[in-house]
Amino acid sequence: MPNRNHATPPVPHEAPAHAAPPGLAAHAGAHDAAGADATRPGVLLVAFHFPPQRGSSGIQRTLKFAQHLPQLGWKPVVLSAHRRAYRNSSDDQMGDVPRDLVVQRAFALDSSRHLAFRGRYLRLMALPDRWISWLLGAVPAGIRLIRAHRPRAIWSTYPIPTAHLIGYLLQRWSGLPWIADMRDPMTEENTPENRMAWHAYRWVERLTVRNCTRLVFTTPGALALYRARYPELPAARFRLIENGYDEDDFVRATQHYDPAARAEKGPLVLLHSGIIYPLERDPTPMLAALGELRREGLVDPGSLRVVLRAAVHEALLGRLIDEFGLHGLVELAPPIPYRAALAEMLDADGLLVMQAAHCNAQIPAKIYEYMRARRPILALTDPAGDTAATMRGAGMNTIARLDDKDDIKAGIMRFVGLLRDGTAPLPPANASQLYSRRSRSAQLAALLDEVVAEHARQG
Repeated sequence: MPNRNHATPPVPHEAPAHAAPPGLAAHAGAHDAAGADATRPGVLLVAFHFPPQRGSSGIQRTLKFAQHLPQLGWKPVVLSAHRRAYRNSSDDQMGDVPRDLVVQRAFALDSSRHLAFRGRYLRLMALPDRWISWLLGAVPAGIRLIRAHRPRAIWSTYPIPTAHLIGYLLQRWSGLPWIADMRDPMTEENTPENRMAWHAYRWVERLTVRNCTRLVFTTPGALALYRARYPELPAARFRLIENGYDEDDFVRATQHYDPAARAEKGPLVLLHSGIIYPLERDPTPMLAALGELRREGLVDPGSLRVVLRAAVHEALLGRLIDEFGLHGLVELAPPIPYRAALAEMLDADGLLVMQAAHCNAQIPAKIYEYMRARRPILALTDPAGDTAATMRGAGMNTIARLDDKDDIKAGIMRFVGLLRDGTAPLPPANASQLYSRRSRSAQLAALLDEVVAEHARQG
């Protein structure tokens, strides 16, 4: 059922059955069904990751666009998934959803939970992803939203491929310009690992690339990869809008943070905040390195504590902690509310970011929050990748290879030494200008202006 986040809305006004598709009829002076200011054109945001879902950095990307676009001349409407589709959910960010934002949570199931029998389900029921059923609810819901609110453009965001299928079908029905927020590469040589999934992802990728109005990426490497993969497309179709952080969130996070507590004596705290993916952020070499350093007497729980916050894959990590003898040195910490997590970053002695070499065209979104926290960062990643380039661009050279245990050992010892000496490099003081979500939203607003003006010229 249609709903807003904070109140049950009126049933959206349906356009008459004989009306032309609103993408063809909409114009700059159109009012939406709620009577919003006609000077603000609307945009339909199609996003699986949105509060109350928890555990994905993608939540912040869509949420912050929805918060900031109205001040930049655009009225967003969100098409997301029903809460049941989320394995993990929390209400801690529901208060951040603007009260006047229309959010449609369409029918969606998780094939691995809702369509499984004795823990098993057919792979065909999860292609291209486990939330393909969202398509069944989202397309008719999206049509109702377009009829009711008459947006001027559609925006859909990965990493759930079904979001782009929804964007494609709504674009075909409405004729509206469609921006596909690819973020990261959808397919690479061995990603996804399952070949059926790989072919399904590649099919969605091609459908998206060849039919959308613009493609948006979060890293220079991802943009370059797709320009090389699809050389027949004009360069103007590819755009870069990086991830970032929101200053208001950090201001509120200080309510959870006591700067004086940092002066208390105790072990140095090295924090990794967020999911540790077994492939994209394989923790095995790092934990093996810590195990050897402990056996060699170079680190111990009295001098160093490594906190892995909300890592998700606790079973794997727990086995590795047992295998390498890391109890007391490495702590698996549960999820906490978003702003409490930001406060923990502010309080840590050092922050840890991880990214595998086969993800060189990706940058963990968490690194931008790390930059704003202005704490020293240790990056375990390929020196040739975009994550390392972001570190060096910010004046930080504390980098070690994620897949090289000996390099990690040396990197940890160097980093710990710099922390103890108070000489570890810090992110730039002007991080608020360089990495803010508000500036990223301004980029999206400008792109929306561009595609709508282009659409109008084309008739």
